[in-house]
Amino acid sequence: MQDTPIQKQWLDAFVSLFSLCKARADEKIIVLIESHSRHVNIMLTELALQQLNLPFDITRTETRPATCAPIVRSTGASNVLDGEPHIVEALCNADFIIDLTVEGLMHAQPTSDILKSGARIMSISNEHPEILARLPLDPILKDSVKRAVTACRNASEMHVTSIAGTNLHVAMANTITVGVWGWTDRPGTLAHWPGGLVVSFPHTASTNGILVFKPGDINLTFKRYFESEVRFHITDDFVTQIDGDGTDARLMRHYLAGFDDPLAYATSHVGWGLNPHARYEALTMYDKDDLNGTELRALAGNFLFSTGANEFANRYTEGHFDLPMMDCTITLDGQKMVDDGVIC
Repeated sequence: MQDTPIQKQWLDAFVSLFSLCKARADEKIIVLIESHSRHVNIMLTELALQQLNLPFDITRTETRPATCAPIVRSTGASNVLDGEPHIVEALCNADFIIDLTVEGLMHAQPTSDILKSGARIMSISNEHPEILARLPLDPILKDSVKRAVTACRNASEMHVTSIAGTNLHVAMANTITVGVWGWTDRPGTLAHWPGGLVVSFPHTASTNGILVFKPGDINLTFKRYFESEVRFHITDDFVTQIDGDGTDARLMRHYLAGFDDPLAYATSHVGWGLNPHARYEALTMYDKDDLNGTELRALAGNFLFSTGANEFANRYTEGHFDLPMMDCTITLDGQKMVDDGVIC
C-alpha cells in the first residue's frame, strides 16, 4: 500500500467527506493514526485537508498486540488509546477528530469521555480507498437512517424471523440506538464512513431466541460467506449453544472458546443496513487486507447481529463477530422495517 498511486476520485471523496463534516479553519483538527493505519488513507486525508485549507495536527500511537490467544484481525473494540492519557486529553481538547485507527474508536473505552468533551469523531473505516469512493455520501441516506433510528427509539420490541428458522426477540425499551449515514457535523457525535445503518445496543438480559445462519450469510470477522448452517441459541443476551456440523460452526465455536471470556458470547448490537450502494459481492472482490467489511455491514436489508463489546451494557471484550444475515424479516412492535431482506 505504500506505493499506491493517488486517484482523483479517491481524493474527491475525502474532500466531500470533510466538507460535509463542516470542518473549519478555526477548529482544532486532529488526525489520529496508529503504526498500522492504512498509509494511502493517511495521504488522502492530508491532501484533502490541505486542499480545503484546513490546518491539522497528526497524533500517532503504536498499534498494540492483542492480549488473547485467538488470531485477532477485527475486534470491534480498539485498544489503541489504552495507557495513553496524554493523547486522550489532547483529543478531548479537539473540535474535530479524524480517526484513521485500524479498528476505529466506536467501542474504545475513552471514546465516551472524548465525545462528552464536545469533540466530534469521524472514523474512516480501514478500507482500500476504492471501496470508500464507491459508496457516495448521500443526503437521502441520512434521511433514511434518521427515520430508522426514530422507529427503533420508539419501539418496545424488535422481532427478527427468517424462513431458515431465525426467531429472535429483543426488548427495545430505553435501548440506546444510533444511526450512521457516513459523516458527522455535530459536536459530541461519532460517525463512520462508509455509513448507512442503524444499530441498537440492548440493555442487560434483553435478547433471546435463535439465529439461523444459512449459506450466503456473512461472517465479517473471518471475512467469508457462510457455506453451511449454524444455529445460535441466545438466552439473556448470551450465546449459550452453537449448533452445526460444518466448518463454519466449528470455526466459530473454536474461535470464541479461545478468548476464555464469557463476554465474548454476549450480544453487542442489533440492527440493519440501509445503504443501497453497498454491494453484496464485495467480499469476493478484495484481498482480506484490503477491506474491513463496513460496506457489508451497511448492505441494504441485511440484519446485522454482533457479539462482543457493548459499552452501554458495560461489557468490553476482544472477542467479536459482525454477522450480516440475508433474507430476514425485521419488525418493530409488529411493523415491518425489513421484509425478507427488502427494506420496507
